[in-house]
Amino acid sequence: MGKDFWYELAGQPEAVEQIRRAVEHRADGVFHSWLITGPPGSGRSVLAQKFAAALQCPEQGCGKCHSCVLAAANTHPDINVLSTEKVQIAIAEVRDLVNQSSFGSSMGGYRILIIEDADRMAPVAANVLLKALEEPPANTIWILCAPSEVDMLPTIRSRVRKLNLKVPSVEDVAKLLVERDNIDPKLATLVAAEAQSHIGMARRLALSPEVRKRRHEYLVAAMSINNVTHAVKASAKWLELAKKDALDLTKERDEEELQELRHSLGLAPSDTVPPAYRPDIKRLEENQKRRATRSMRDGIDRILVDLLALYRDVLTVQLYTGADLVNRDLEIQIREVATSTTAKNTIHIIDEIEKARERIDRNVRDMFVLDSLASTLKRSAN
Repeated sequence: MGKDFWYELAGQPEAVEQIRRAVEHRADGVFHSWLITGPPGSGRSVLAQKFAAALQCPEQGCGKCHSCVLAAANTHPDINVLSTEKVQIAIAEVRDLVNQSSFGSSMGGYRILIIEDADRMAPVAANVLLKALEEPPANTIWILCAPSEVDMLPTIRSRVRKLNLKVPSVEDVAKLLVERDNIDPKLATLVAAEAQSHIGMARRLALSPEVRKRRHEYLVAAMSINNVTHAVKASAKWLELAKKDALDLTKERDEEELQELRHSLGLAPSDTVPPAYRPDIKRLEENQKRRATRSMRDGIDRILVDLLALYRDVLTVQLYTGADLVNRDLEIQIREVATSTTAKNTIHIIDEIEKARERIDRNVRDMFVLDSLASTLKRSAN
C-alpha cells in the first residue's frame, strides 16, 4: 500500500488496520455491507472513501494510479456516493442508488455504494435499502456512515459489518493539520482543542480568521450576560452569527450550482429562463433551501456544542481537576466566571445547554430556544 494513503485518518489505527486486512484479503471475498460509526468529525466519510479507493486499486491503495486519482476526484465510475446537506435523505435518492447497485462494474472491479449520514434516511428509505442489503448483486459493496449503531434500523445493523471510530486526540488532529494543510503547529494545537477534535471544524478554524472571530464573539457574549438586556442581545448575536456561518457555507456553492444548471440547459448568464426549464430551476432552489435549513441548524448546534465546552471549562476550574481547558485563549474570562458562580449553577447551565440541543433537534423555533437559554445564563449570573 502507498505509504501515506491512510494518513488523513487521524487517531484511528485500529479501524485502519481492520480495513487494510479486508483489502489485503479481497481475493477471498469482501463482506458486502459495512457500517462505519463514530462521532462527527472523526473521519467516517474519509474512511469510507479511502476504503472504496483501496478496494478498486490494483496496489490496494497507492494513491497514484488511474483508479486512485479518479476516486480522489470523486469521479470513479464504480464508486457512487450519496451525501446530503438536507435534513433528511429522501426515498427517491435511495431508490436511485439501489438501481445503480444493479449495474456491473465498468472498470472490472467492484460496484461500491457509499451513503454518508445514513442515519438521515427516512424510515421508508431505510426499508428500501434493507431489501438491497438482503439480496446484493455479485461484487457489490455497500458502505454506510452514521454517528452510532442505534441510529440505524436493527434489521440493517444485523446485515452489516461494523467499524467504530473514536474521537481522535487533540495531538492527532493538530498533526494532521500541520502535515496536510501546512498550519502553524501552535495554531493547529489551539484550534484542534477548540474544535474538540472535530477534524473538519478544526480545519475551518485554522484556515479562516473570520470563523475564529465569530466563535470568540458568541462565547464572550455568553459570559457577558448579567441582565435581561444582555440576554436578549446575546441570543440575537448567536442567531446572527449562526446565519453568517450558514451563509458562508452555502452561498458560493448555491451560485455555482445555479450556473452549472443554466449551462447544462444551454442558457447564458443573461438569458431569461424559458417556461419549460422553470421546474428544473425551482427544484434546485428548493434543494438549496433545504440545505440552508440544515446548515442553519448545524450552525446553531455548533454554537451550543462550543457553549457546552465553555461551561465545562468553567466547571473544570471550579472543581480544581487540573485538566486542560478547551478554550485556552479565554482562560482569564473563564476563571472570572468560575469565581462568580458555583459549581452547582454551572452544572445546571450545562444541563440547559443539552436540553437546548435536544429542542433544536426537535425543530423547536431557533429564537425561542436561544432566548430561553440566554435567560438561564442571566439567572445563573445573578
